[in-house]
Amino acid sequence: MRRGTVTEEETKGRKAAPAPGQKSVLREYAEALIIAVLLALVIRSFVVQAFKIPSGSMLPTLQIGDHILVNKFIYSFASLKRGDIIVFKFPQDETRDFIKRVIGLPGETLEIRGRQVLINGVPLSEPYAVYADGPFARAGDRDRLGPLVIPPGKLFMMGDNRDHSMDSRVWGFLDIQKIKGKAFIVYFSIRSEDIPYASIPQGVVYVVTHPSIIRWTRLGTLVQ
Repeated sequence: MRRGTVTEEETKGRKAAPAPGQKSVLREYAEALIIAVLLALVIRSFVVQAFKIPSGSMLPTLQIGDHILVNKFIYSFASLKRGDIIVFKFPQDETRDFIKRVIGLPGETLEIRGRQVLINGVPLSEPYAVYADGPFARAGDRDRLGPLVIPPGKLFMMGDNRDHSMDSRVWGFLDIQKIKGKAFIVYFSIRSEDIPYASIPQGVVYVVTHPSIIRWTRLGTLVQ
């Protein structure tokens, strides 16, 4: 037997030592998990965030139970446009997030006459708007507002479901700085009112076992 050679018998019961610089499997998994969490936090904070639609103020464009993705950095490269559907901090309670459509831009003169919105005196075409005589319909003096000039750095927001939307007609202008991002896609949608459980784990199990409550045709729908 040559000096320095290890025989098979001598290696029995002995664990091979890791090569210098080699990481343990546990450490590799831990580092991968930490990186994944950090990436998720960065993406959620600066790139894309998921939201769920809890009310019908944006019907028929957005359904109750729609799960949407919001682009949080788009306005760093593009300008706000009329018609954009955005998520923002509710001016009267910034712990809550609202979603509405941009109707009036800074410097514009806005007026509402009945069911017609006018921008700088010109009637606005709004194929997305619906009226259903809900709690925000104004009896007698239906939706008469303005003319008013939208201040710099402010927006006038409205829900598509006009008589069921608490929007700028109620709480005033939106500060552009309160915008969280622009909604761009429905990635999941369920008839949430059909789920008989309040807890998330039970709700998930129910959806998995009752796939018929998923609105399959809405998956991947662009928000516009």
